[in-house]
Amino acid sequence: MCGNNMSSPIIVPAVKKATAAVIFLHGLGDNGYGWAEGLSNIKMPHIKYICPNAPKAPVTMNFHMHMPSWFDIFGLTVDSLEDEGGIKNAAESVKAMIDLEVKNGIPSHRIILGGFSQGGALSLYTALTTHQKLGGVIALSCWLPLRNAFPEAAANSPNKDIHILQCHGEADPLVPLTFGDLTAGKLKTIINPENVIFKSYPDMMHSSCSKEMLDIKEFIEKQLPPINE
Repeated sequence: MCGNNMSSPIIVPAVKKATAAVIFLHGLGDNGYGWAEGLSNIKMPHIKYICPNAPKAPVTMNFHMHMPSWFDIFGLTVDSLEDEGGIKNAAESVKAMIDLEVKNGIPSHRIILGGFSQGGALSLYTALTTHQKLGGVIALSCWLPLRNAFPEAAANSPNKDIHILQCHGEADPLVPLTFGDLTAGKLKTIINPENVIFKSYPDMMHSSCSKEMLDIKEFIEKQLPPINE
């Protein structure tokens, strides 16, 4: 991915036998540690949380500086060029992570894919183009990459009825709320529109907040309930 391999993911293990998992992708220039800590504060005992670290690569938008990045970003406007090859390669790497968890005994429909900003964008693209039936998507402060390829790109997707929690800060200066609104509208043309939940938070910038984390917790609890054994 991006010409490099991901480093070992940060894992918050289940307290008891893991019967579900959340794979969460961080944003540009970040790493998995902060989100692993945040998810550990809302964790449920039967769920394993996996926060991989993106490889370092030059990012065009940031003067070609090397930083953790799932794919290249040329700009953050509605008409910016996109790194189609990088996005597709990154999605394949995420699908491989999902396959690994399936091999470890967690069925794909018990896996939620999520992410923040660039990671959220990748989680949306991956969920809509994979042949793995997933348990849900958490898309924070992000957008849908290669949006003009949809709905055709999702024509054979088993996730037409997937539940998506999309969250965005109303004061986000980097990925404007407009991106969130447009993305929610696009998603409703691709999957069951009743399954797209879009929440916005006053005064929240390009970050998270306690209310958002509680909404994430509620979504995970609903989509990945405990299994009676």
